[in-house]
Amino acid sequence: MATYVNNLRLKEIGTGDESGTWGTSTNTNLELIGEALGFGTEAITTNADTHTTTIADGSTDAGRAMFLKYTGTLDSECTITIGPNTLKRFHIIENATSGSQNIVISQGSGANITIGPGDAKAVYLDGAGSGAAVVDAFVDLDLSGGSVNVSTVKTNSGDMTFDSAADIILDADGADVIFKDDGTAIATHTNSSSNYVIKTNVNDKDFIIKGVDNSSEITALTIDMSGAGAATFNNDVTAFSDKRLKTDIEPITNALTKVMQMQGVYYKRNDVEDAREQVGVLAQDMEAVLPEVVLTADDDMQTKSVDYGKICSVLIEAIKELKNEIEELKAK
Repeated sequence: MATYVNNLRLKEIGTGDESGTWGTSTNTNLELIGEALGFGTEAITTNADTHTTTIADGSTDAGRAMFLKYTGTLDSECTITIGPNTLKRFHIIENATSGSQNIVISQGSGANITIGPGDAKAVYLDGAGSGAAVVDAFVDLDLSGGSVNVSTVKTNSGDMTFDSAADIILDADGADVIFKDDGTAIATHTNSSSNYVIKTNVNDKDFIIKGVDNSSEITALTIDMSGAGAATFNNDVTAFSDKRLKTDIEPITNALTKVMQMQGVYYKRNDVEDAREQVGVLAQDMEAVLPEVVLTADDDMQTKSVDYGKICSVLIEAIKELKNEIEELKAK
C-alpha cells in the first residue's frame, strides 16, 4: 500500500505493489522532486485574512516549490498556514501581494514569521505537529570562515545586530559608505586621496558629537553647517603646551614691531550665502609678519588659515615691551 509520509509528499510504493506500472509513479516522483527545487506561485483570495497552503499527496502543487511566491490583493494582514504541520521544509517565500499588507507564515501554534509587502524571507518549517514553528533561517546566521554577496540587507521591524568576535570592516572598494534614514542620505564617509571625509548630506543640518559626562548627556561639539561650518565646543579647547615637550626655546623679540605690522579688518566671506560681518586678519598679510601662525591646506586653492590662539604669545611680549617703553618715558 502506497504512503505519503515524506516531506515532499512523494508516493512511496509498498513492497510488491504496482507490478508493471511502478515506472509511472517513479517518473511522477521525479517530476515532483524537480517541482520542489523550483518556483511556485499561489494566489490568495482577494482580501482574505487567512489562507492555507497544502502539499498534495503525489501530485503537482505550487506549495511544494522551494521558492514560493504569494500573489493577490489584500486589505489587511493575512496569516498563511502551510500544511501538513509534520513537514520539515525550507522555503524562500516572497510577498508579492498588492495592497501593502504583511503576510504571516505559520505551520502550527509555534512561532510565526512576518514578511512585509515586496519582501522575501528564507524560512524553515520545523514540522513539530500542532506546535510547529516557522523559523527565520538567517537569524543568528554564522558566517565565520565565509562570506555572503548581497546588494541589500533589510529588516521589517526590530534592530539589526552585527556581533563579531573581532573587527567589523566596511570596505566600499573605492566608493563611499553612506548612512541613510528611510531612503534619505544622512551622512557620507569618503576616501578622498587618502583623506578621510565625513559629510552631512542634509542641507543646513549640523554635525553634532555627543557623549556622557557623569551620567548626563552632553553635546561636546556642534558644527553649524548653516553657518559655514562654525564650530561650538561645550567647554575649553586646549593644545599641548608642556615645557617637557618643547626644545629650542627662545623668547619672542621685537614683538611690538610685529604687532604694529598686523592689521585687523572687518570682512564677509564670499563663499558663504548670506554671510554675516566678521572681524579678523588676512592670512596672506599675517604670513609676511608672523608665518608661524599661518597654515596652508593641501587643497586645489591651497587655502590659508590662521591659528589665532598663537598670536596671543606675541601680544603678551608686545605689551611687556610697551610697558618698558612707558616706564622709560616716566623715568625721564
